Amino acid sequence: EPELAFDEHRSCAKTQALVAERGFEVTAAPAGLDTAFRARYGSGALVIGICAEYDALPGLGHACGHNIIAAAAVGTALALAEVADDLDLTVVLLGTPAEEAGGGKVLMLDAGVFDDIAATVMLHPGPIDIAAARSLALSEVTVRYTGRESHAAVAPYHGVNAADAVTVAQVAVGLLRQQLAPGQMVHGIVTDGGQATNVIPGRAELRYTMRATDSESLRQLESRMAGCFAAGAVGTGCEHSVTEPAPAYAELRPDPWLSSTLRAEMERFGRHPVPVEVEATVPLGSTDMGNVTQLMPGIHPIVGIDAGGASIHQQEFAAAAVSASADTAVIEGAIMLARTVVALAETTAERDRVLELQRRRAS
Repeated sequence: EPELAFDEHRSCAKTQALVAERGFEVTAAPAGLDTAFRARYGSGALVIGICAEYDALPGLGHACGHNIIAAAAVGTALALAEVADDLDLTVVLLGTPAEEAGGGKVLMLDAGVFDDIAATVMLHPGPIDIAAARSLALSEVTVRYTGRESHAAVAPYHGVNAADAVTVAQVAVGLLRQQLAPGQMVHGIVTDGGQATNVIPGRAELRYTMRATDSESLRQLESRMAGCFAAGAVGTGCEHSVTEPAPAYAELRPDPWLSSTLRAEMERFGRHPVPVEVEATVPLGSTDMGNVTQLMPGIHPIVGIDAGGASIHQQEFAAAAVSASADTAVIEGAIMLARTVVALAETTAERDRVLELQRRRAS
């Protein structure tokens, strides 16, 4: 059911359906998001969140494997519901839309949907197993240039060329790349460069994504990129505006104890997660789960599937995400996450730690 950000209506309904049948109390559209939900089971003191993503990529479908994420999240929730009373647990399955574009989790955090949760878990498929996956901080901007149209042959000197502003800005960005700090990267596209070759474009638009190892480095990068965008306007006489279409994503900060426990569960299944000393060096993208882990203990492990050498955001990975290997990742991933939460609930010192952190957040 590949559906794009904020339009995941069928996926959202399917993800809710199984847990609703098993007695979960479902709250629709938290934070005012039509394709979000919150499903709750139990009344224990330790409230655990499980994030289900289900949005897809334009033109690529589930090439990031969010169908696997949603299915494994449902499996984790159902497994934990079986032992919630014994472990003094409350299980909260969160349908979190628009991870690929839109920041559903950030919007839900801001609206208080996570306020009572002590720790949050989820998993993501990939070509390899990573217990304590890291990610990059991310922000995205839309840059609009406004000039003045004119006939390109009759009176080009009356025009103010907004497409030229785009060119100047991209040249400036290209020159900046040599001076980017380690971990910083930028990538963008032209979303509007004019409509006719015989008209000087009076309007043009860029969309750029900026990433960095952490939020502070990202802020520094944003400042330097702002100068490049301004250069396009100054160099051509255009006006320009910069807007953010979605919230910024913070970097993942995996909880060490939860990550270590999850690693042991991976190894119990005969998986081979990358060594601890390598985890921080494996290149990953960005996720709004980073914002969650900045506020509370959480994990976002990568569970490997057989993708034939493909990586996420490739068509081949979309095919792998509906394979037998993907089915195995769903089942094993759900068990690994559930057993990690059980270990947390049964380990007094760690249980007390996450509960104390939640009390501090609430005070």
